[in-house]
Amino acid sequence: MRRWRYSETVLALSTLAFFATMVGRLAISPVLPMIKDEFVVSNTVVGIAMTGMWMAYFLSQFPSGIFADRYGERPIILIAVGGTAVTSLFLAVAPVFAVFVLGTVALGAVAGLHYSVATTLLTRTYDEIGAAIGIHNSGGPAAGLIAPPIAGWVGVTYGWRPAVAIAVPVAILVYVLFARFIEPTAPRRPDQSMRDRFDLGAMVDLLSRPQIAFPICLAIAAAFVWQATSTFLPTFLERHRNYSTELASVVFAGYFVVQATTQVGVGAISDRYGRDFATAGCMLLASAGFALLVVGPGFTAVAVAVLLIGTGLGWGAALLPRFMDVLSDAERGAGFGLIRTVYGFVGALGSVGTGLVADLFNWGVTFGVLAGLLALVLCALVVNWALSLGY
Repeated sequence: MRRWRYSETVLALSTLAFFATMVGRLAISPVLPMIKDEFVVSNTVVGIAMTGMWMAYFLSQFPSGIFADRYGERPIILIAVGGTAVTSLFLAVAPVFAVFVLGTVALGAVAGLHYSVATTLLTRTYDEIGAAIGIHNSGGPAAGLIAPPIAGWVGVTYGWRPAVAIAVPVAILVYVLFARFIEPTAPRRPDQSMRDRFDLGAMVDLLSRPQIAFPICLAIAAAFVWQATSTFLPTFLERHRNYSTELASVVFAGYFVVQATTQVGVGAISDRYGRDFATAGCMLLASAGFALLVVGPGFTAVAVAVLLIGTGLGWGAALLPRFMDVLSDAERGAGFGLIRTVYGFVGALGSVGTGLVADLFNWGVTFGVLAGLLALVLCALVVNWALSLGY
């Protein structure tokens, strides 16, 4: 019988840490209609709160890489998980909407310290990074499997405040496990000053490389759609499909179940057949899924749509290794964090943008726009391949 290896412990606990930070963010979406009603705000205003959370999440990606280069990956991940517990509790006791917004921003900021640092840690641990990143990424969808139904049930039974607090015990448990079983890693640049790392010229040079700039543009559009879906899919199901909060939460969880089970396959396909091939396949599936979700009749259409969307929006396991492929070992910590900050910060507008379109038009038009964005990404990939542009 094969012995459990330390590398598998790193992968398992990094995935659990991602799970914990994602539970904090995803527990909010199923109870957004309740939050909206209690504070008497519009979809656009609620979208602003969620966009603030996701922008803060991605803004912290770049400095997280720098901190990890200076102090090692372990303490940064512990701060991310512990901070998720604290800020989730803060959200649960917010007395007014302005305080709630501050709480969402703080939650995003601390949770965002995890992803880039964990990806770098896995890159230092594994050679086949596509599959490893795919497994790690499945921690997010796994949180989506568990958090929405529980949050939805708790919200209906006890109110939205206990619902958003479900992340607290989860994060505390993962914090203890990570602190106990993960060994400190040697910092890559322990003696370099923080000011030297924030070199504007070096950052512009990295981001302007064609092999980085092109996939960043693709990732912005794809992240916009992912953020919109993670924020408003339960609301769409309630308002457009007339589902109950509990049923909408279960379908929302199903979307994450699909992502959790297909992420590894998407990453493995990208390792074997190429990053662009796997990414294009994801865009095709997800855009078709959104179209079906809007116009398809009956629950069967919704189930098929969720299968397509969940698989397609697992694009990160295909597209993100593309950046690691072109970054040097010395650039991977802060460089990947910078890339995540740029595409994720802009993509976070998916929450407020989607809320605004929903207020101006309706939920059917809104999700049709999301399908169109993914179709544009697919077209860009096809043109790049057909014309051999090399981006």
